[in-house]
Amino acid sequence: MRLSPRPLPRPWRRCGPAALALAALALTPVPAAATPASSGGGPCSQLSSVRVPGAEHQEAACLDDLTTAGTAASGHTDPADWAGLTSKDLSVPSGVPGVQVDGYFPDTSTTNTNHGWNHDSQFVIRLPDRWNGGLVVAGTPGNREQYANDRAIADWVLSRGYAYAATDKGNTGLGFYRDGKHPGDAIAEWNDRLTQLTRATRAAIVRHYHRPPSRTLVTGMSNGGYLVRWQLENHPELFDGGVDWEGTLWRSDGPTLLDFLPAALRAYPAYAVGGEEADAAREALHTAGFPAGSEFLWPYHYQVYWDLTQRIYREELDPGFDGPTEAGTPFCAPGTAACDADYDYAARPREVPRAVRKTALTGRIGKPLITLHGTLDVLLPIARDSDVYARMVRQAGGGSLHRYYRIQGGTHTDALFDLYPDRLRPLAPCHRTAFTALENWLTTGHRPPASHTVPLPADTNPATLPNACSLDTRPETTSSTTH
Repeated sequence: MRLSPRPLPRPWRRCGPAALALAALALTPVPAAATPASSGGGPCSQLSSVRVPGAEHQEAACLDDLTTAGTAASGHTDPADWAGLTSKDLSVPSGVPGVQVDGYFPDTSTTNTNHGWNHDSQFVIRLPDRWNGGLVVAGTPGNREQYANDRAIADWVLSRGYAYAATDKGNTGLGFYRDGKHPGDAIAEWNDRLTQLTRATRAAIVRHYHRPPSRTLVTGMSNGGYLVRWQLENHPELFDGGVDWEGTLWRSDGPTLLDFLPAALRAYPAYAVGGEEADAAREALHTAGFPAGSEFLWPYHYQVYWDLTQRIYREELDPGFDGPTEAGTPFCAPGTAACDADYDYAARPREVPRAVRKTALTGRIGKPLITLHGTLDVLLPIARDSDVYARMVRQAGGGSLHRYYRIQGGTHTDALFDLYPDRLRPLAPCHRTAFTALENWLTTGHRPPASHTVPLPADTNPATLPNACSLDTRPETTSSTTH
């Protein structure tokens, strides 16, 4: 779940609570040679034939550029959706002409206001003129809308010739928990909507390009990464593989964010005040999973992420905790009535883990998966999230299908790199490297390096880190890994 802030340090507007460029390997850049979308008349002559099965409403447009360099100007993206998710110096491509389809599937909730539709289950599909035969689908981080991945993911995969599709997951915003009849329904809908979009986009591609996609990949960050895991566990028949960028872990028996965020809310105020109790409070945060060395990130996350994330996701899964109060009391003191700082997931009635079970992961993936997670993530601490999920995959017998890279110095929100370039590294370039490694894995059968912690490069020059990442086991050199 990426509850990512808007341009730093502004707090929330829309919540969301984020070669293996191996220089030693010649990796296949794309799964198939790029080919024109159509012959004669150009792709724009086929706008009337682009149909998304099951869509209640759709609008197609022929664009000179499907990337944010073009769509931000033409109104075919919403920069507020993707603001704050990437470092400012991330290299993004441009100049990808093609067809964009915006629309929505039938739904009863109305939190998504894009296009003035006030209708959820909105989607965007982008079909480049020169198509490599592949499709990339994604769900959004946090509770953002369908354009949230445009700069972090869509621009890059479109430039490689992929068709691209993304969904708003069926509910958006800070009040997403109001959707659904029962606890857990809103999160469960996220999974259904990505499955729905994948099937519909594959069919739309056949109509547009006159052949089915040769490869379908799923990727996403935070809540979007959770969707990658869930889809490869539950619908592997739809996908060839996926890249999970710090996906949220949901397990009915824990750990979940409802375990470690209350501990942070209890301990952080004493740590911030200092004095005799500060050392004990710091140790309590470390015990809860927040890594040593991440202390410089705690003030920002306490103010922006921890409290709000705990309250709205607890409301989604355990609304009875605070009775008629909706999503608790912000920054309440431990010991006050129904305070989320005192929340004890393990002590809650069995109806609560039953609600979590609707969305729970098992680790039983059916297709190749690459997971990335930053070691300094203090929204979803790595020890309580991806470390656990990697063990789940191994225990379920899927270890040969999984590669897990712990990115030293990475945190949950790449925009924080711009504030701390001497302490952090962004994950977006590592995502690109992992995506390329997945392509090579599927195309040639060459497996990526074994799972390991990826060290910071010897040269941590802030000018090169936003666009450099090698997942090789050997020491990284920025000169050989820049994309």
